[in-house]
Amino acid sequence: MPDIHNKTFDDTIKFVTMVAQKKNWYLHPEKEFLDILIEGLTTNYNRYGYFACPCRDADGIREKDKDIICPCEYCVPDQEEYGHCYCGLYLTPEFHNTGISPDSIPERRPE
Repeated sequence: MPDIHNKTFDDTIKFVTMVAQKKNWYLHPEKEFLDILIEGLTTNYNRYGYFACPCRDADGIREKDKDIICPCEYCVPDQEEYGHCYCGLYLTPEFHNTGISPDSIPERRPE
């Protein structure tokens, strides 16, 4: 019997799509890369019980990781400066409309 607390790939797609729609954001335009991000979020949810950013190392302690629970607290500042979040999952409409693919940006999370 499947664990009802685990998320599937499709569950995670629904989650990130809902967030993007609510915030008027776009998802990463390259399906292959988007799938990697979705897999990472799904794995982190099933490991920790929350959607920890797939591009950062989570501690597995919700209180310590609260700043990197998707969408993380660095998402909007990154979007304001670069047009997309650290992992490139969420893009602003303006950045999306350029047709440019998200690239790496500096890490804002304190060490």
